[in-house]
Amino acid sequence: MSTAAPSGAAVIVRRAKPEDAPACGQICYEAFHKISTDHNFPPDVPEPQMGVGLLTTLFSHPGFYCVVAESDGRIAGSNCLDERGAIAGVGPITIHPKTQNRGIGRKLMEAVLDRARERKFAGVRLVQAAFHNRSLSLYTTLGFDVREPLAVFQGPAIKKTYEGFFVRRAKLSDLEACNKVALHVHGHHRGGELSDAIQQGTATVVERDGRLTGYASSLAFYGHAVGETNPDLQAIVAAADGFGGPGFLAPSRNSELFRWCLANGLRVVQPMTLMSLGLYNEPSGAFLPSVLY
Repeated sequence: MSTAAPSGAAVIVRRAKPEDAPACGQICYEAFHKISTDHNFPPDVPEPQMGVGLLTTLFSHPGFYCVVAESDGRIAGSNCLDERGAIAGVGPITIHPKTQNRGIGRKLMEAVLDRARERKFAGVRLVQAAFHNRSLSLYTTLGFDVREPLAVFQGPAIKKTYEGFFVRRAKLSDLEACNKVALHVHGHHRGGELSDAIQQGTATVVERDGRLTGYASSLAFYGHAVGETNPDLQAIVAAADGFGGPGFLAPSRNSELFRWCLANGLRVVQPMTLMSLGLYNEPSGAFLPSVLY
Protein backbone atom coordinates (compact mmCIF):
# COMPACT_ATOMS: atom_id res chain seq x y z
CA MET A 1 0.00 0.00 0.00
CA SER A 2 1.38 3.43 -0.92
CA THR A 3 1.63 6.23 1.61
CA ALA A 4 1.47 9.94 0.95
CA ALA A 5 4.32 12.28 1.80
CA PRO A 6 3.60 14.73 4.61
CA SER A 7 2.52 18.27 3.73
CA GLY A 8 5.33 20.83 3.71
CA ALA A 9 8.16 18.30 3.51
CA ALA A 10 11.07 19.03 1.16
CA VAL A 11 10.88 17.27 -2.21
CA ILE A 12 13.89 15.48 -3.70
CA VAL A 13 13.86 14.18 -7.28
CA ARG A 14 16.26 11.33 -8.08
CA ARG A 15 16.82 8.67 -10.74
CA ALA A 16 14.34 5.80 -10.48
CA LYS A 17 15.55 2.31 -9.58
CA PRO A 18 13.83 -0.97 -10.51
CA GLU A 19 13.03 -1.59 -6.84
CA ASP A 20 10.97 1.65 -6.82
CA ALA A 21 8.46 0.14 -9.26
CA PRO A 22 6.05 -1.46 -6.74
CA ALA A 23 5.52 1.79 -4.80
CA CYS A 24 5.42 3.94 -7.93
CA GLY A 25 3.10 1.49 -9.69
CA GLN A 26 0.63 1.67 -6.81
CA ILE A 27 0.75 5.48 -6.98
CA CYS A 28 0.29 5.29 -10.76
CA TYR A 29 -2.88 3.26 -10.27
CA GLU A 30 -4.25 5.51 -7.50
CA ALA A 31 -3.50 8.73 -9.38
CA PHE A 32 -5.10 7.66 -12.66
CA HIS A 33 -8.03 6.05 -10.88
CA LYS A 34 -8.83 9.21 -8.94
CA ILE A 35 -8.55 11.73 -11.76
CA SER A 36 -10.50 9.55 -14.20
CA THR A 37 -13.31 8.53 -11.87
CA ASP A 38 -13.61 12.11 -10.57
CA HIS A 39 -14.50 13.07 -14.16
CA ASN A 40 -16.57 9.94 -14.90
CA PHE A 41 -14.06 8.39 -17.31
CA PRO A 42 -12.67 4.85 -17.13
CA PRO A 43 -9.16 4.84 -15.59
CA ASP A 44 -6.18 4.37 -17.89
CA VAL A 45 -4.66 2.01 -15.30
CA PRO A 46 -7.61 -0.05 -13.99
CA GLU A 47 -5.71 -2.14 -11.42
CA PRO A 48 -2.52 -1.80 -9.34
CA GLN A 49 -0.76 -4.73 -11.02
CA MET A 50 -0.91 -2.91 -14.37
CA GLY A 51 0.77 0.15 -12.89
CA VAL A 52 3.47 -1.95 -11.26
CA GLY A 53 4.06 -3.94 -14.45
CA LEU A 54 4.27 -0.80 -16.60
CA LEU A 55 6.76 0.99 -14.36
CA THR A 56 8.79 -2.17 -13.79
CA THR A 57 9.31 -2.27 -17.56
CA LEU A 58 10.09 1.43 -17.94
CA PHE A 59 12.38 1.69 -14.91
CA SER A 60 14.57 -1.12 -16.28
CA HIS A 61 14.47 -0.18 -19.99
CA PRO A 62 17.71 1.43 -21.26
CA GLY A 63 15.72 3.66 -23.61
CA PHE A 64 13.86 5.41 -20.79
CA TYR A 65 15.09 7.97 -18.27
CA CYS A 66 12.86 7.73 -15.19
CA VAL A 67 12.78 9.75 -11.98
CA VAL A 68 10.95 9.58 -8.67
CA ALA A 69 10.04 12.33 -6.23
CA GLU A 70 10.61 11.71 -2.54
CA SER A 71 9.30 13.74 0.37
CA ASP A 72 10.45 12.95 3.91
CA GLY A 73 11.90 9.70 2.62
CA ARG A 74 8.66 8.52 1.03
CA ILE A 75 7.98 8.22 -2.68
CA ALA A 76 5.37 10.74 -3.81
CA GLY A 77 5.39 10.26 -7.59
CA SER A 78 7.36 9.45 -10.73
CA ASN A 79 7.91 10.47 -14.33
CA CYS A 80 9.63 9.00 -17.42
CA LEU A 81 11.24 10.25 -20.62
CA ASP A 82 11.26 8.02 -23.71
CA GLU A 83 14.67 8.57 -25.30
CA ARG A 84 14.42 6.07 -28.16
CA GLY A 85 14.11 8.65 -30.96
CA ALA A 86 14.97 12.17 -32.08
CA ILE A 87 11.83 13.37 -30.29
CA ALA A 88 11.49 12.54 -26.60
CA GLY A 89 8.15 11.49 -25.11
CA VAL A 90 7.07 12.28 -21.55
CA GLY A 91 5.08 9.99 -19.29
CA PRO A 92 3.47 8.53 -17.45
CA ILE A 93 3.76 11.26 -14.83
CA THR A 94 1.86 10.37 -11.65
CA ILE A 95 1.67 11.96 -8.21
CA HIS A 96 0.04 10.48 -5.13
CA PRO A 97 -3.49 11.96 -4.86
CA LYS A 98 -2.79 13.17 -1.32
CA THR A 99 0.23 15.19 -2.44
CA GLN A 100 -1.39 16.91 -5.43
CA ASN A 101 -1.04 20.70 -5.83
CA ARG A 102 2.24 20.94 -3.89
CA GLY A 103 4.55 21.52 -6.84
CA ILE A 104 5.70 17.90 -7.11
CA GLY A 105 4.40 17.53 -10.67
CA ARG A 106 6.34 20.61 -11.76
CA LYS A 107 9.55 19.25 -10.21
CA LEU A 108 9.07 15.90 -11.96
CA MET A 109 8.49 17.66 -15.28
CA GLU A 110 11.48 19.97 -14.85
CA ALA A 111 13.69 16.95 -14.14
CA VAL A 112 12.90 15.24 -17.45
CA LEU A 113 12.99 18.50 -19.40
CA ASP A 114 16.45 19.22 -17.99
CA ARG A 115 17.46 15.77 -19.17
CA ALA A 116 16.01 16.43 -22.65
CA ARG A 117 18.00 19.65 -22.91
CA GLU A 118 21.19 17.91 -21.77
CA ARG A 119 20.69 15.19 -24.38
CA LYS A 120 19.84 17.82 -27.02
CA PHE A 121 16.58 16.31 -28.23
CA ALA A 122 15.07 18.23 -31.13
CA GLY A 123 11.71 18.25 -29.38
CA VAL A 124 9.70 16.88 -26.49
CA ARG A 125 6.07 15.76 -26.66
CA LEU A 126 3.38 14.41 -24.41
CA VAL A 127 -0.30 13.52 -24.40
CA GLN A 128 -2.56 14.71 -21.59
CA ALA A 129 -6.15 13.95 -20.60
CA ALA A 130 -8.17 16.81 -22.08
CA PHE A 131 -10.47 16.94 -19.05
CA HIS A 132 -7.53 17.50 -16.66
CA ASN A 133 -7.27 21.28 -16.53
CA ARG A 134 -4.40 21.36 -14.03
CA SER A 135 -2.05 19.31 -16.18
CA LEU A 136 -2.96 21.31 -19.30
CA SER A 137 -2.11 24.51 -17.44
CA LEU A 138 1.13 23.09 -16.00
CA TYR A 139 2.42 21.88 -19.36
CA THR A 140 1.52 25.17 -21.03
CA THR A 141 3.44 27.17 -18.42
CA LEU A 142 6.43 24.88 -19.02
CA GLY A 143 6.43 25.86 -22.70
CA PHE A 144 4.36 23.12 -24.36
CA ASP A 145 1.98 24.05 -27.17
CA VAL A 146 -1.30 22.31 -27.98
CA ARG A 147 -0.95 20.57 -31.35
CA GLU A 148 -3.75 18.03 -31.82
CA PRO A 149 -7.05 17.19 -30.14
CA LEU A 150 -7.24 13.41 -29.88
CA ALA A 151 -9.90 10.77 -29.29
CA VAL A 152 -9.27 7.39 -27.68
CA PHE A 153 -11.18 4.66 -29.56
CA GLN A 154 -12.16 1.24 -28.23
CA GLY A 155 -14.56 -1.46 -29.33
CA PRO A 156 -14.79 -4.87 -30.93
CA ALA A 157 -12.21 -5.90 -33.51
CA ILE A 158 -13.37 -4.90 -37.01
CA LYS A 159 -11.77 -7.89 -38.76
CA LYS A 160 -12.20 -6.70 -42.34
CA THR A 161 -9.85 -6.89 -45.29
CA TYR A 162 -9.65 -4.34 -48.08
CA GLU A 163 -8.86 -5.15 -51.69
CA GLY A 164 -5.42 -3.94 -52.68
CA PHE A 165 -4.12 -3.75 -49.08
CA PHE A 166 -2.08 -6.54 -47.52
CA VAL A 167 -1.52 -6.38 -43.74
CA ARG A 168 1.06 -8.65 -42.12
CA ARG A 169 3.34 -8.96 -39.11
CA ALA A 170 6.31 -6.59 -39.28
CA LYS A 171 9.87 -7.91 -39.59
CA LEU A 172 13.15 -6.23 -38.67
CA SER A 173 13.93 -6.11 -42.38
CA ASP A 174 10.92 -3.74 -42.75
CA LEU A 175 12.45 -1.15 -40.43
CA GLU A 176 14.08 1.01 -43.09
CA ALA A 177 10.91 1.19 -45.20
CA CYS A 178 8.81 1.96 -42.11
CA ASN A 179 11.18 4.75 -41.13
CA LYS A 180 10.85 6.25 -44.61
CA VAL A 181 7.07 6.43 -44.20
CA ALA A 182 7.45 8.07 -40.79
CA LEU A 183 9.97 10.57 -42.18
CA HIS A 184 7.53 11.46 -44.95
CA VAL A 185 4.64 11.98 -42.51
CA HIS A 186 6.40 13.56 -39.51
CA GLY A 187 9.88 14.63 -40.61
CA HIS A 188 11.43 12.19 -38.13
CA HIS A 189 11.14 8.47 -37.47
CA ARG A 190 10.54 6.33 -34.38
CA GLY A 191 12.82 3.47 -35.34
CA GLY A 192 13.98 2.68 -31.81
CA GLU A 193 10.42 2.31 -30.59
CA LEU A 194 9.38 0.35 -33.66
CA SER A 195 12.35 -1.99 -33.35
CA ASP A 196 11.25 -2.87 -29.82
CA ALA A 197 7.69 -3.50 -31.05
CA ILE A 198 8.85 -5.74 -33.91
CA GLN A 199 10.90 -7.84 -31.51
CA GLN A 200 7.93 -8.06 -29.14
CA GLY A 201 5.72 -9.23 -32.02
CA THR A 202 3.15 -6.42 -31.81
CA ALA A 203 4.03 -4.47 -34.97
CA THR A 204 2.22 -4.77 -38.30
CA VAL A 205 2.74 -3.28 -41.75
CA VAL A 206 0.50 -2.64 -44.73
CA GLU A 207 1.56 -3.07 -48.35
CA ARG A 208 -0.15 -1.46 -51.32
CA ASP A 209 0.87 -1.56 -54.99
CA GLY A 210 3.79 -3.81 -54.08
CA ARG A 211 5.39 -1.54 -51.50
CA LEU A 212 5.14 -0.78 -47.79
CA THR A 213 2.87 2.24 -47.19
CA GLY A 214 2.24 2.19 -43.44
CA TYR A 215 2.84 0.47 -40.12
CA ALA A 216 1.67 0.27 -36.52
CA SER A 217 3.91 -0.50 -33.56
CA SER A 218 0.69 -1.83 -31.99
CA LEU A 219 -2.99 -0.91 -31.97
CA ALA A 220 -2.97 0.06 -28.32
CA PHE A 221 -2.62 2.97 -25.90
CA TYR A 222 1.18 2.84 -26.04
CA GLY A 223 1.33 2.09 -29.76
CA HIS A 224 1.59 4.50 -32.68
CA ALA A 225 0.98 4.19 -36.42
CA VAL A 226 1.73 6.10 -39.62
CA GLY A 227 0.47 5.72 -43.15
CA GLU A 228 0.74 7.53 -46.44
CA THR A 229 -3.06 7.77 -46.58
CA ASN A 230 -6.11 7.18 -44.38
CA PRO A 231 -6.95 3.91 -46.23
CA ASP A 232 -3.51 2.56 -45.27
CA LEU A 233 -4.26 3.13 -41.59
CA GLN A 234 -7.83 1.87 -41.95
CA ALA A 235 -6.53 -1.40 -43.38
CA ILE A 236 -4.19 -1.83 -40.39
CA VAL A 237 -6.90 -1.00 -37.84
CA ALA A 238 -9.43 -3.27 -39.58
CA ALA A 239 -7.01 -6.21 -39.51
CA ALA A 240 -6.24 -5.95 -35.78
CA ASP A 241 -7.39 -8.70 -33.43
CA GLY A 242 -8.22 -6.09 -30.79
CA PHE A 243 -7.11 -2.83 -29.24
CA GLY A 244 -4.89 -2.93 -26.16
CA GLY A 245 -5.52 -1.07 -22.92
CA PRO A 246 -7.98 1.84 -23.05
CA GLY A 247 -7.74 1.77 -26.86
CA PHE A 248 -5.84 3.56 -29.63
CA LEU A 249 -5.59 7.31 -30.17
CA ALA A 250 -6.64 9.12 -33.33
CA PRO A 251 -6.50 12.83 -34.24
CA SER A 252 -9.97 14.34 -33.94
CA ARG A 253 -9.22 16.72 -36.83
CA ASN A 254 -8.95 13.75 -39.18
CA SER A 255 -12.69 13.69 -39.81
CA GLU A 256 -12.51 11.01 -42.50
CA LEU A 257 -10.75 8.56 -40.17
CA PHE A 258 -12.88 9.58 -37.19
CA ARG A 259 -16.12 8.87 -39.08
CA TRP A 260 -14.73 5.58 -40.39
CA CYS A 261 -13.99 4.42 -36.82
CA LEU A 262 -17.52 5.28 -35.70
CA ALA A 263 -19.06 3.60 -38.77
CA ASN A 264 -17.16 0.42 -37.93
CA GLY A 265 -18.50 0.06 -34.40
CA LEU A 266 -15.78 1.83 -32.41
CA ARG A 267 -16.66 4.34 -29.71
CA VAL A 268 -14.87 7.34 -28.22
CA VAL A 269 -13.67 6.56 -24.70
CA GLN A 270 -12.16 9.91 -23.78
CA PRO A 271 -10.62 13.07 -25.26
CA MET A 272 -6.88 13.75 -25.02
CA THR A 273 -4.47 16.43 -26.23
CA LEU A 274 -1.11 16.13 -28.02
CA MET A 275 1.34 18.85 -26.91
CA SER A 276 4.86 19.66 -28.06
CA LEU A 277 7.94 21.61 -26.99
CA GLY A 278 10.61 22.34 -29.60
CA LEU A 279 10.56 20.87 -33.09
CA TYR A 280 7.12 20.10 -34.51
CA ASN A 281 6.25 19.50 -38.16
CA GLU A 282 2.64 19.52 -39.25
CA PRO A 283 2.02 15.89 -40.36
CA SER A 284 1.80 15.33 -44.12
CA GLY A 285 0.00 11.99 -43.99
CA ALA A 286 -2.14 9.87 -41.71
CA PHE A 287 -1.05 8.94 -38.20
CA LEU A 288 -2.15 7.57 -34.85
CA PRO A 289 -0.13 8.85 -31.87
CA SER A 290 0.70 6.83 -28.78
CA VAL A 291 -0.08 8.09 -25.29
CA LEU A 292 3.53 9.34 -25.20
CA TYR A 293 3.17 11.28 -28.51
